[in-house]
Amino acid sequence: MSISMVQASVEVFVPYLTNLAGLLDRAADHAERRGIDPAVLLGMRLAPDMFNLTRQVCEANRHVLLGSALLAEQPAPAVLETEADIPELKRRIGAAINYIKGLPHDVIEASADREVVFTFRNGVTRSFTGRSLLLTFTLPQFFFHVTTAYDILRHAGVDLIKKDFLGQPR
Repeated sequence: MSISMVQASVEVFVPYLTNLAGLLDRAADHAERRGIDPAVLLGMRLAPDMFNLTRQVCEANRHVLLGSALLAEQPAPAVLETEADIPELKRRIGAAINYIKGLPHDVIEASADREVVFTFRNGVTRSFTGRSLLLTFTLPQFFFHVTTAYDILRHAGVDLIKKDFLGQPR
């Protein structure tokens, strides 16, 4: 049995981005129940040298958008990484979901052995095959940031369980 590039990308990103939006809903509910400014949660981080919750969400979106655009041979959309409130972060997640759902799936399917070039923030580039970009870079980066967002919220006392991260089995 083989797994397609769309199954390993879009069909993974969409439900986990949806779950990430759900984590933000839970954070908002927690803040309201406890009388905490949601900005306090969004500014939390696990360690002084790690990104805060807002930036973890932005980074998850960034890797989805840039990686998916490369696989689909499309120009990458602008990725907002500015501070935002929970509704704005959820809007950005929704925009990312809509963007990747609208990409040409046939081009993504054909990307496995095609060369793609990822450009880092500092301008350095690295060549991958589509498969290696997805499996060794984009997916691990995405899951690192989604997991860290979950961990920040758990550390902040938000009542979450593993199912909140994983979502419903598909």
